[in-house]
Amino acid sequence: METVKFKQMAEGDREDYLFLEEHERAAASAVAQRLFEGLSALDSAESGYRVTRLEHSVQSATRAWRDGADEDWIVATLLHDIGDVYAPYNHDEYAAAVLRPYVREQCTWVVAHHGLFQRYYYAHHFGGDRNARKRHEGHPFYDDAVAFCERWDQASFDPDYESLPLDFFRPLVKAVFAREPYNPKTIAAGVRLPLADPATAARRRAKG
Repeated sequence: METVKFKQMAEGDREDYLFLEEHERAAASAVAQRLFEGLSALDSAESGYRVTRLEHSVQSATRAWRDGADEDWIVATLLHDIGDVYAPYNHDEYAAAVLRPYVREQCTWVVAHHGLFQRYYYAHHFGGDRNARKRHEGHPFYDDAVAFCERWDQASFDPDYESLPLDFFRPLVKAVFAREPYNPKTIAAGVRLPLADPATAARRRAKG
């Protein structure tokens, strides 16, 4: 295998770093496949819920798709818990970091904070503050995070729900992670788009 010449980064020359850039771009092109491998790992992760962590992720994304959500929302929803295995205490921030170069800022912010917003459903049972999310009240994406949790996240622990197969989402994930990283048009700072689009939802239902 061809390698750089240096043993310390400070010793590298232009040729070395052009070589590395080419290899790193090739590695980045395989991110979508590695993410699918990471999702598959969620199937064997310990869970006391009535569905696996993988099924929760796929069920959440299926609900987003059936709600007429756009590509960014669907992919962000599918991957929102990708950090459960690797970062159990900040899995939301982990997932947001993975998504941030490729999807709309709105989606990244919601994923980054969904752990806190989900506390609304259970924190009071442990003497915690279920309204801790209110510290973000007034943020442009606050209502989106509330809706994300209510419509897609907290609702997706149903063993009787008929989710789409994981492979259904593969083309969407590949398309999103093939984007130019940090393209301002993609990041769309400050832009808000609805989670649900009834017209798109109706078209998708009509196609089966």
